[in-house]
Amino acid sequence: MTQQSFIRKRQEDWQELEKIIAGGASRLRKRAAWFPLAFRRISGDLNTAQSHGFDPSLIDRLNNLTMEGNQLLYGREPLSAAGFINLLFRRFPRAVRKHWRSFWACFFIFFGLALLSALICVRFPDFVYEFMSRRDTVSLEEMYNPQAAHFLEPRNVKGDADMFGYYIYNNISIAFRSFGGGVIAGIGSLFILAFNGIFVGVAAAHIINSGYAETFFSFTSGHSAFELTALVLFAQGGLLLGFRLFFTRGLSRGASIREAGKTALPIIGGGAFMLVIAAVIEAFWSSRHEIPPPFHFAFGAVMVFLVSLWLFRAGRKS
Repeated sequence: MTQQSFIRKRQEDWQELEKIIAGGASRLRKRAAWFPLAFRRISGDLNTAQSHGFDPSLIDRLNNLTMEGNQLLYGREPLSAAGFINLLFRRFPRAVRKHWRSFWACFFIFFGLALLSALICVRFPDFVYEFMSRRDTVSLEEMYNPQAAHFLEPRNVKGDADMFGYYIYNNISIAFRSFGGGVIAGIGSLFILAFNGIFVGVAAAHIINSGYAETFFSFTSGHSAFELTALVLFAQGGLLLGFRLFFTRGLSRGASIREAGKTALPIIGGGAFMLVIAAVIEAFWSSRHEIPPPFHFAFGAVMVFLVSLWLFRAGRKS
């Protein structure tokens, strides 16, 4: 094969590739079906030119086409407001609904155990000490006691901004432990989710037994819809990823994980955003004890409605 015949045979595809690369993602979408095959061919053209010792300028041209095509085909889309909105209001809720069985399994494990443990602790108050030390229960009581120095404020935290940082760190650390536990075939995620459900139920019941139920529920009602649902979503993501790590359905383990990641990562992204919203509400609204409890409860009911609408209705239209 001569260089001239090689160029005549392949020149048209090279020129089309250059137009697509110059046009970026918008032009790529128009030739989405053709581009991957053309990219594989250009990689072969580069090998051919190098093995035949063709002109260095031709080899440089093909090498540049190969590198730029690779970046266009496999590179990440640039972060944009439109992409972020698409993630939150289309990809995220669709991914949750697509795997509704895992979502409802995690939901009922968490809230079912929370309710059960709360009922047990209300009936048998000493049950709380199976999960919390006496020192921890005293700190918990102080937080919801209107006469205490740390009323609705964690220890060593001063000001709304500090509280926001505290809640972000606390919520994210719990959520990612739940997600990370999925590497054990999803069992770790379920175990952490179950433990957190029991802990939440026991803590709530102890506050009720201590006589601070109104303070507790007026504080937690505003942000719980976002925070607790996000914990369920992180466990769902860990469950999906862990399951595909061991049950590959005929794919290689790496391909199976990548396939699961396409669904799990939008869920984790949406869950992380919900935790940020929860921390904002918790720091700047929930702690406002001067606002009458009925306003807190009404706000919480609206948040439950919005979260439900988001997860079960958003993104249904193409």
